[in-house]
Amino acid sequence: MEVQVAVLPGDGIGPEVMEATLEVLEKVLRKSPLFFKFKKALVGGSAIDAVGHALPAQTLQLCEESHAILFGSVGGPKWESLPPELQPERAALLPLRRHFSLYANIRPVVLYPELQHVSPLKSEIIGSGVDIVILRELTGDVYFGEPKGRRKLGDEEEAFDTMLYRRYEIERIGHLAFELGRARKKKVHSIDKANVLTSMVFWREVISEIHKNYPDVELHHMYVDNAAMQLIRNPRQFDVILCPNMFGDILSDEASQLSGSLGMLPSASLGVPALWDKNGYRFGLYEPAGGTAPDIAGKGVANPIAQILSAALMLRYSFYLEKEATMIEEAVRRTISQGYRTLDIYAALDNTRKVSTQEMAMAIAANIDFS
Repeated sequence: MEVQVAVLPGDGIGPEVMEATLEVLEKVLRKSPLFFKFKKALVGGSAIDAVGHALPAQTLQLCEESHAILFGSVGGPKWESLPPELQPERAALLPLRRHFSLYANIRPVVLYPELQHVSPLKSEIIGSGVDIVILRELTGDVYFGEPKGRRKLGDEEEAFDTMLYRRYEIERIGHLAFELGRARKKKVHSIDKANVLTSMVFWREVISEIHKNYPDVELHHMYVDNAAMQLIRNPRQFDVILCPNMFGDILSDEASQLSGSLGMLPSASLGVPALWDKNGYRFGLYEPAGGTAPDIAGKGVANPIAQILSAALMLRYSFYLEKEATMIEEAVRRTISQGYRTLDIYAALDNTRKVSTQEMAMAIAANIDFS
């Protein structure tokens, strides 16, 4: 069967790490039961420059016609002078999440033993490594809650956003968290600020209700400020971390440093199956957690691993190609163990070699094992 993926490289390092990822996908999909068609389109600042809008109608149409979106990154200083509502992230990424009801953001955080020296934490804290999944609710909270705005009150001025959650939003992300926990170490930490926020009291109540359906999974409630501290103090206590939108945004970036670099952190944003079921495949948007890194764009030194691992998540969650997804993840592990390092994870140690974006991709592709 033929399936289609919308490829949106975006800005900064996006195009170069996307090209590297497509090379790895070409290798791993040679024996796939599915025939993949990858179609590129403009998004973000590059789309603004070309057609005047961060999310052109043609790009949105391509996404609607596709089974999944492989997304790069958008934004950069070049477009920061635009009004906030026209800047790439607000005008492209958030509308895509809303349009496709992409309610669940999955961010695996893995520290390979060979990269312990690039983590900012001491070896006695890291131990043999870190393996955490952060599950972030993606369509509620202050990012989408209404009302929001600015207004003048006489000589005074104020701005406001609304932290709002509906029961169904908490329920669907909660069920997914416990299902992930059940498939892993049977432990979920739910993050909130229920000691001061009414919406977070509601969050905790609903998550506790859902937990009754998963008695085999441990549930721990934790305030977000304590969670931020515990990620540094004792990260190995966590397995699945369930977060509201804003807290998940912050904690996942903090957790990325456990892996040694933001360039190692992939993500998957999944849609509601009933709304975006594509002939039995689950629609999703897959992107690296990092940004456009304009300071190194075009220099061939960007780390493509986050984008490559995001593609592996696409194969797993949208197309149910578990074997192929695992092949990519194992190839990344082997490449790291062989000493290949891009600039962000390089240290002058024995048996390590600093390589370019393209060389890292070639090494990972060479390590794809079909046996």
